[in-house]
Formats: sequence, structure tokens, C-alpha cells
Amino acid sequence: MKSYKYIKFLKDLKKSDVNIAGGKGANLGELWNAKIPVPNAFVLVADVYKEFIEKTGLKDLISKILENTNVNDAYQLEENTRKIRELILKFDFPKEIKSEIKKAYEELSKFYNTKELTVIVRSSATAEDVESASFAGQQETILNVKGFENLLNAIKRCYASLFTARATFYRAQKGFDHLKVYMCVIVQKQLGTISEEDYFKGKYVSGIAFTIHPVTSEKNKIVIEASFGQGEAIVSGAVTPDTYVVDKKSLKILEKHISEKKKMKILKDEKVIEVEVPNELKNRQALKDEEIIELAKILKRIEEHYKFPQDVEWVYENGNFYIVQSRPVTAFFEKKAEEITIKKEPILVGLPASPGIASGKVKIVLDLKEIGKIEEGDILVTTMTNPDMVPAMKKAKAVITDEGGMTCLGAETKLITNYGILKAKEIYELLKGGKDIYLISY
Repeated sequence: MKSYKYIKFLKDLKKSDVNIAGGKGANLGELWNAKIPVPNAFVLVADVYKEFIEKTGLKDLISKILENTNVNDAYQLEENTRKIRELILKFDFPKEIKSEIKKAYEELSKFYNTKELTVIVRSSATAEDVESASFAGQQETILNVKGFENLLNAIKRCYASLFTARATFYRAQKGFDHLKVYMCVIVQKQLGTISEEDYFKGKYVSGIAFTIHPVTSEKNKIVIEASFGQGEAIVSGAVTPDTYVVDKKSLKILEKHISEKKKMKILKDEKVIEVEVPNELKNRQALKDEEIIELAKILKRIEEHYKFPQDVEWVYENGNFYIVQSRPVTAFFEKKAEEITIKKEPILVGLPASPGIASGKVKIVLDLKEIGKIEEGDILVTTMTNPDMVPAMKKAKAVITDEGGMTCLGAETKLITNYGILKAKEIYELLKGGKDIYLISY
């Protein structure tokens, strides 16, 4: 094992190393050393980013742009952060840093017995995934990177993604100094480098999971969302996944909601492409019952290790589970009232929408260029929320979407309205027609 100044492998990291490896990198190191199945990786420490922006003069340039940016002006925020990202991509790394990245990439490739390993390059900010805030999904992840020069470019793209409109707005809202949040970068073995045929046989499944129920906050339940293909489709909300609810103590499967899985993302010819799910897989349960229980056992171990509810990203490839991320669940409420036992048959069953009460003017946003029209107190209606919509979502009193997983108000969700019980997609059509609608959510 070589000695490095700017690089840490997972075996050398623990959860307290957030200032060195970022929240994501520190957590992956913690999981690796806790014997949780994690693909091996190395991390470019915070000092690499710090030296990069200081030695190139980028720090002063970024500071000047931010000083002249009103984060509450959606159009100005988008334009100015784009300028910062373009600047970062133009500069090159100092020679000493480039040399270490090359050596670490060669070592990771050797670990997996290959000359040039295909890797996933992942952002990990030093303020990320702390218990008071979650920066999940704000910075870029670049899939299917192979070769040293491509790796260098991917690392700079991660640095640039620290200054998306969404991330910049969120830091401002949370009181973080933009230039004191440093970016670490994880270079990790890419999962999913299997044949297209194996994808179509359902041999690659991915998803997210919560060791607490994300809607009801029941601590005795594990909720798993799963779909075929790369997990990017679930995280971005491009597909509606299966949902499985498991009793944490007995590991009994309590609920299964099997969705129609129309699309999936696969790796092909070093690119991520979207394809149609084969007919025989569309309505098939993504994980078998025994696989759900096997994953639930791993999730229990992770929560027991951290002693706090976790939001986990996972992959199932050719018969093996891998954990690719775990972060604390930062938003849940404690149940105060006792549950009411109803002996009669329910008239309606299903997944609940997010609890709360809101009213306001409906604004339909079908393109990111339209987010500037959302004003304080509006109801944001869209096909599916994109991470870059967060500045607009902060202004909105409520968000209604057409697609998504358990934490979304999906198209098939049934709601009580002043027009009776309607599906969310039916309400969406009425809203487009200018109807005044009131919803009751509980």
C-alpha cells in the first residue's frame, strides 16, 4: 500500500473524518470497517479542493460572483452559479495532486485485478449529511468513468457541482459559508458493468431504504424502495419503484406495493442510457421475499452501528447486496397520539401522502426555466421534482407531483377533495383547466 498526502482509502476512514473525507466519504469508510458490503474506493481529501481553488485564484473569483448574487432571485442565482461552474472546469490540477490521483487509481484498479477500472466518481462535501442538515443529491455523481484523463475531468465536475443553484441556495438557508464548505471526491468501483442481457434478466436491482418509516416515522419499520437498473432513476424520481415495508424486529414483510416499472437505466458502451423494461419484468416484484429479508438484515446492522435512523442507497448485483451510501434521516416527527383501532373494513387503503395543510395559488412548472415564476406561498405542481427546483420549493407551501416514490405524491394517490375522491393525476388535469380544488390530507 502506497503512502499518500492527498488520498485516503476506505480502510483508513471512519465516521468522524467528515472534515477530511466529507460526510459521504467518512460514512463509506465507517461502513467498510464495520464489515458492511461496500465497493472499495479512495477519497480525495478536502485539502485537494482547498489547494485547487486557492492556488489557481479561483477562490477570489468565486467570492466576487457570490457577493453579487441574490440567492432569492432564481434567475440570477442560476446564471451566476453557472458562471462559477464553467470557471472551475477551465483550470488544471497542480502536478503533485495529479501524480497522487494517478497512483491511487492504479492501486484501486489492481485491487480488482484490472488495468483501468471503471469507477463512479462521487461528490462528498465536508458539511454533508450531518444530523442538522442533509445535502443529499445536491452535488454531482459521474457514472462509468474509465481512464486517468476522464477521471480528472470527472473530479472537476464534482467540484463544480458544489455551486449549483440548489446547493448554493441550501447553504445560504442553513447559514453555511460557501467558501468554508470543501468538496471531497470519492472514486469507487462502478457497479453495474454487466451485460445488457443480464440487466434484462433482472440481475441488477437498486434502490433506497429507510430504517424508519419516512412518512409515519414508525421506528419499528424498515421501508425499502426497489426497481430494476441503475439507482439514479429512483433517486431522481424518474420511476415509481416497488415499496416493501418490513417489521424491524421480526423481519416479517408487512406490506408490498408492486409498481409497473416501465423504464430503467443501464450502463452500455460506457454510457448510461434509458431503456424499456422487458414485458416479463414490468410488473414483477423487483426483489424476491427472501432478498427483501436479506437486505433488511443488513439495514438493521447499519442502524445498530450508527444508533440512529438511516437513509440508505443499495444495489443488488448478480446475487449480492452492496451498500453505496448511508446517511442519517434528518426529518421525521414523533407520534404523540395513541393509534386508534378501527374494527370496520376500511373504505380506502394505500400509501399516505405527506401530512400537512396548505393553500395557495397553483403554478404548473414543466421546465426548469419556469421555476422563477414560483412566488412565496404558491402551490408547485410538476411532473417530478428535480433537485434544482429546491429554491422554488422553499417558497412553495406545497408540492404536487405526477411521479415518484413513497415520499412523493404519486399519480395514483387517492385524495379526498371538494369534488369527491380523486386520483392525483385527475386533480392535475382539473388544475390545468383552472378549477379551484381543496384537498384533505391526514
